[in-house]
This record gives sequence, C-alpha cells and structure tokens, in this order.
Amino acid sequence: MRNHTVVTEYILLGIPETEGLETVLFALFSSLYLCTVLGNVLIFMAIISSSRLHTPMYFFLANLSIFDLGFSSTTAPKMLSYLSGLSQGISFQGCATQLFFYHFLGCAECLLYTVMAYDHFVAICFPLRYMVIMNHRVCPILATGTWMGGCIHAIILTSLTFQLSYCGSNKVNYYFCDIPAILPLACGDTSLAQRVGFTNVGLLSLICFFLILVSYTRIGIAISKIRSAEGRQRAFSTCSAHMTAILCAYGPVIIIYLQPNPSALLGAIIQILNNHVTPMLNPLIYSLRNQDVKSALRNAFPRRGFALKKN
Repeated sequence: MRNHTVVTEYILLGIPETEGLETVLFALFSSLYLCTVLGNVLIFMAIISSSRLHTPMYFFLANLSIFDLGFSSTTAPKMLSYLSGLSQGISFQGCATQLFFYHFLGCAECLLYTVMAYDHFVAICFPLRYMVIMNHRVCPILATGTWMGGCIHAIILTSLTFQLSYCGSNKVNYYFCDIPAILPLACGDTSLAQRVGFTNVGLLSLICFFLILVSYTRIGIAISKIRSAEGRQRAFSTCSAHMTAILCAYGPVIIIYLQPNPSALLGAIIQILNNHVTPMLNPLIYSLRNQDVKSALRNAFPRRGFALKKN
C-alpha cells in the first residue's frame, strides 16, 4: 500500500498558454468585471426604482442581472487576485464552493432565458391575455423555479465531484475550479461523475435551447401575420435583445461541453466569453435600444450638474 497525502488546497495554474501576460490580462479582466458590476447594478436599480418597469419582462430582467453579477463574481475575484501576483492557492472547500455557485448560477441563467422566451411568446402570440397568463403569482413561481432548478443541478454535480478521493496532485490546469479540470486529479473512478456532468450540462443546455427555439418559431409565425410594418417592427424589437443575449450565452456553453476534443486554449477563450464577456454585454443589450430602461436610468440617476447650475 502507498501513502497518500489528502489534498486540502488546490493551485490554480491560470489560463493555458498565457505565461508572461499577467499584467495585460489583469487590466483586461478588471475592466470587464468593473463594467459587469456597474452595468448590472444600474439595470437592477433602474427596474426597482421605476414603477413603469414593474412588469413581468423587467421582473425577469432584474433576476438576470442578479445571475449575471453572481456568475461573473464566482470566478473573477480569484482570477484577478492571482493575476495581480497574490497566491494562486484555493482551499478544498473554496474550490467546491466555486464549482457549486458556477453551475448553480449558470443553470439558473439557462432556465431563466427559457422563461424569458416563454414570456415573449405570450406577449406576442396572446397580447390580450398576457397579464392574465403572466400574472403576479405565475412570475414569482417561474423565477423561483429557475433558482431551485439551478440549486438542484449544482448540488448533484458538486456532490458527485467532491465525494471522490483527492490524494495526488493539487495543480488545477485552469483558471477556476470546473469539473473537467478537477476530475483528472481524483484518485478513484471518475466515470460516473464525467457521464453525469456531461449529460446534465449538455442535455440541459440543449433542452432549454430547443424550448427557446420553439417559442421563437411560434413568435416568428405570429409576427409574419401582423399586417402593419410598424407592428412587425415593434414586435421584433421586443424580442431582438433577448435573441442577441441567447446567442451570446448558449453558443459558448454548447461548444465547450459538446465538442469531442477541444483544445485547452480554445476552451479557455470560449469559457471566458461565457463567464466574463456575456454578463458584461447583457446590460448593454437590454438597455441600448430600450427607451423605458434609458428613461428609468435617467430618473434614477439625475444629472446633479443641472441642479447645481439652477441653484
């Protein structure tokens, strides 16, 4: 029998093939994270403060801002810490916590995108019954379902991953604790965790994407039946922001988990797009062409300069 040292800490080796670029990457990712925090906080505060935005669509958008903020914060602070020259170590419990919240918020966001597609489907296809279908009881139930679904998903994956014995190398060849980076370090049989992780994440993404596709197919048919060009334009503008966010969010997830042999650098780049770029873009996507959000932001954060001049 061989003596094994039980792993109590992991060493995050960082983004593959980026040695010597720590200063540049720190400046880049700190800017992205700052924009993510600022953008999502502004969107959330605008929705909370404006009574005009107390509708189902903006209720789900407020939840998306929370998910985006938490999702980015799961990996960004630790990555910025070691890019700035601090310790690359993360405790066993910290690694498990990071993996849990990464999959919890990622799954909840996938489910929320599906719920938002259903909300758009009801708004376009059943406009007269919209407030009856998406009433004040249904919306909190749907939102709670996304939180609960993400929690159950993350508990399954985290428990399967960290019930294994880790008694060998503690060097994680990645910039955060994710299942494909952690499982190769286990001493026991990892086949069950690999199968469940691949099936759970990949299948969930595909099912949600299929439901979104069905919703937007029905929406497209309904829009094509609108006679006026102005009506078609208004209906399309209602859905365009969400469709753009879908492409930004689901594309990286499907590519990461469903390609057979992804290269380490390509996988890291795609993961970075999903973890740090998409949460930053969502506030811009939902506010640039949305006059209600712009108006709410102006009312929530009035320009004090004008007030000072008047005084």
